[in-house]
Amino acid sequence: MVDFFKRTLEKFDKLNPEQRREIFSSAVDEIKLFKNVLDTIDKGILVCDENHYLLVANKWAQRLIPMNYIEGVKLHTAISDERIINAFRDIIINREKVVDKEIYYEYQGRNRLFTVNIVPLVQNRHITGTLIYIDDITEKRKGEARLRRAENLASLTTLAAGVAHEIKNPLGSISIHLQLLRKTLAKKINKTFNNDESDQDIKHEEPHAEQIPDPSFNKYFNIINEEVERLNRIVLDFLFAVRPVNLELREGSINDLLTQIMDFVRYEMEQMNIMCFLELDEEIPNILMDERYMKQAFLNLVKNSQAAMPQGGIFTILTEYADNEIRITINDTGEGIDKDNIGKIFEPYFTTKDTGTGLGLTQVYKIIKEHNGEISVDSVTGSGAEFKISLPAPHENKQYLDFKGGNIT
Repeated sequence: MVDFFKRTLEKFDKLNPEQRREIFSSAVDEIKLFKNVLDTIDKGILVCDENHYLLVANKWAQRLIPMNYIEGVKLHTAISDERIINAFRDIIINREKVVDKEIYYEYQGRNRLFTVNIVPLVQNRHITGTLIYIDDITEKRKGEARLRRAENLASLTTLAAGVAHEIKNPLGSISIHLQLLRKTLAKKINKTFNNDESDQDIKHEEPHAEQIPDPSFNKYFNIINEEVERLNRIVLDFLFAVRPVNLELREGSINDLLTQIMDFVRYEMEQMNIMCFLELDEEIPNILMDERYMKQAFLNLVKNSQAAMPQGGIFTILTEYADNEIRITINDTGEGIDKDNIGKIFEPYFTTKDTGTGLGLTQVYKIIKEHNGEISVDSVTGSGAEFKISLPAPHENKQYLDFKGGNIT
């Protein structure tokens, strides 16, 4: 097209007004197309002449950097950020070529990172201006950081799972040998006890083979055994938290599952002066779920609510079906969660309980996520807590529904 305009310009004096108008109109259309292409490119483009006057600034350039674009002004006048001007000035004045120079700056309350490529424009072996190419890589860099964190977490998870597994094996061995030691010691003490009493006429009841007459021994053995069991539970919880969950999905009813759980805990909670309410939406469809894991998640939430109401209170589970979602709300009137802690409760090892492992809610979060669900919490200190869970409902064909209902013959 440029060659066409050159040839036309050579013959311009010979053209009639109508031909000139057509050529001028074509030139305008060409400029519009050029401008539209520049504005569509999702990278900032600035073009300056040899005296650093700004000739072109596409829309993306005006979005990426703080500037007041007026064609024909100096570049340093158009750009309002001193750090960016200083980064450009020496390079442009020295007519250097720059590739992927990174510049940090704050714009509209956000920290941004972009790369700049500056290339001299050369025509007939003379520099006639400067082309500046700007690319916002803020999100790209964040994505790379997230990917690195995910890779590091995956490596750490594999390592941690291996370490936990290696800890679990000696714990099992300790537990077994602790029982053997207890039995052996009991037999020796009982044998000695029987020998000491054999010459006496008084008949003594023989102690149990695994019981040690000295109560202090039994106390110490019981403490050691309890601590081994506690460590074993912590390791099992940890392994669950770091390993992928292999779900065995089967069709089931959330309402039936919650009814079973409420029946299971109701007596214990009523003994603690906790009133229990179960409000179920009968329109909720069945979903594919792993009932074992789902029951574990809901029981964990129920136990948390129970622990938060030591003086009694009100506990409610509510379900509803809306917008192709099954929504479960678990509400208690307990102690609530401090606002500084509410964002941390699903993090591993965060707990406010003296004997808690900090993995219970992490397991709940993981199970719900593995079922493609969402979980959130709302709480005010002293006014209870409310956990909201949403699970995707299956999309069923309307004709199939009508057929099941007997409307299609």
